[in-house]
Amino acid sequence: MWRLIFIISILPIVAAIVARWYFGLRVLSKDGRQPCTVDPIRWQVYLGDKPALETPSAPAVELGKVLRLAALEDWKTREPKKAASRESARKFGLAVPPLALVIAVFALLVAKIPFLGAVAILFASTALSAAFGLLSLGGELRAIAVTTRKLRESRSFMRRDDEEAVASCAVAHAWSESIPPILRVF
Repeated sequence: MWRLIFIISILPIVAAIVARWYFGLRVLSKDGRQPCTVDPIRWQVYLGDKPALETPSAPAVELGKVLRLAALEDWKTREPKKAASRESARKFGLAVPPLALVIAVFALLVAKIPFLGAVAILFASTALSAAFGLLSLGGELRAIAVTTRKLRESRSFMRRDDEEAVASCAVAHAWSESIPPILRVF
């Protein structure tokens, strides 16, 4: 039984790590280093000042992070239930794998389960957290798309390449942070 749980749990974990690399880390390393310049006044008029834009010139990875945070703030006001659901999935991924690790270690120490059982418990909780994180990602990506549309209408960037790089980095940040922190090591 423990082997079956272990094997079934590996599939979502590997899928989450591969998706994070392909849609998140790969894009951030490719587009993230591009230097971008933004008009801070237009940015503030269309996207607001929450979070604040620190500098008008920065790499696309930094501006993409600010764009993602602005999209999340806007999403919280437009659709508070969906945004709260996404935040709950993120908190679940933050809390459940470490808690399962503690439970598995204690169960192993009192000799109630074998070592493979403890590992299977940890992997199953991590797989469940990764699945929740990836399944709730769609709403956040839609929120980033809405905010990116506002950004394009604002014409805050002098060059279209800068705008595209920042938008792709914002989406990549969402993918990068969609899995539980315990898997972000890989």
